[in-house]
Amino acid sequence: MSKPSKKHSIINFEKPQQAWNIQIKQAFRDPISLLEYLELATKNHIQKVDTDNTFQMLVPLSYAAKMTKGDWNDPLLRQVLPLKDEIVATAGFVSDPVGDLTAEVSPGVLHKYHGRILLVTTGACPVHCRYCFRRDYPYGDSTPDKKHWQSTLETIKQDPSIKEVILSGGDPLMLSDNRLQKLCSEIEAISHITTIRFHSRVPLFLPERITSELLNYFGDLKVNLVFVIHSNHANEIDENVANTLLALRGKGITLLNQSVLLKGVNDSVETLVELSQRLFSCQVLPYYIHQLDKVQGAAHFEVHRKKAFTIIESLKDQLPGYLVPKLVEEVAGKKSKKAIVNV
Repeated sequence: MSKPSKKHSIINFEKPQQAWNIQIKQAFRDPISLLEYLELATKNHIQKVDTDNTFQMLVPLSYAAKMTKGDWNDPLLRQVLPLKDEIVATAGFVSDPVGDLTAEVSPGVLHKYHGRILLVTTGACPVHCRYCFRRDYPYGDSTPDKKHWQSTLETIKQDPSIKEVILSGGDPLMLSDNRLQKLCSEIEAISHITTIRFHSRVPLFLPERITSELLNYFGDLKVNLVFVIHSNHANEIDENVANTLLALRGKGITLLNQSVLLKGVNDSVETLVELSQRLFSCQVLPYYIHQLDKVQGAAHFEVHRKKAFTIIESLKDQLPGYLVPKLVEEVAGKKSKKAIVNV
């Protein structure tokens, strides 16, 4: 895996503020249109697609452009294309597999782990991943909107054991600059908060969102900033994405990656080796690789635990320890992610 040249770190990020909004407006929302773009609109393929899925498709053109035309098994396509497999009810797969709703202490505020609190900032995403564990989350009733925001701040202020605020969603980077900066500034002003962590796929799917203005704002924050991106395959990380990641790192932001182990996407040693190496070339450290959260509609992505464990053991033979993600699962009600150390 070649290392990005130094020119990547001095890219000009003076992009129009509205460029990312245009990307969203022009995104694919119709599965057949996406298949036509990829030269896959054959009867055999179309009959496998769910065109009436209530969890609608959303795929930015820039992400679709990374897919290989004519390849039904493209690993990026598999992550975003709604299939009829999703409507097959599967035992053990539920609407809230990680216990988000039972962990809510107020609308959109989840307190699962000691020292950390998570805010579901928005229901908006740059893409609708078909395996999303929050595909059925009631965003309309469970986000800390303006009506609840002061109460949310008070919840954080009154608990000095909370050191880190995690911004999740949806995707927190889908908020406007004004709203995002107000959110971060008010959190930063709480004396016992040392870290703000973003969980976001925006750097991968919508790098245009990371403007010079936003980069400068992040660089001026006094708390530690951590970005956990969610890359599942090296093909997601093209030059534009690499530039964006290196620019974030240039502002002193810690960059980590977590993946989901997905059948037909990244369930091979070779694929995950390439992903770890590509991430590291962009100064991102692999962090977690998750066993699939058992959300209804995603059973066709499940990788057997024995195979998952075997893959991780093989990664240890091929990569230095700091490039081997920890295999974990999230169990509803538990106080931490559970490491899978045997089968």
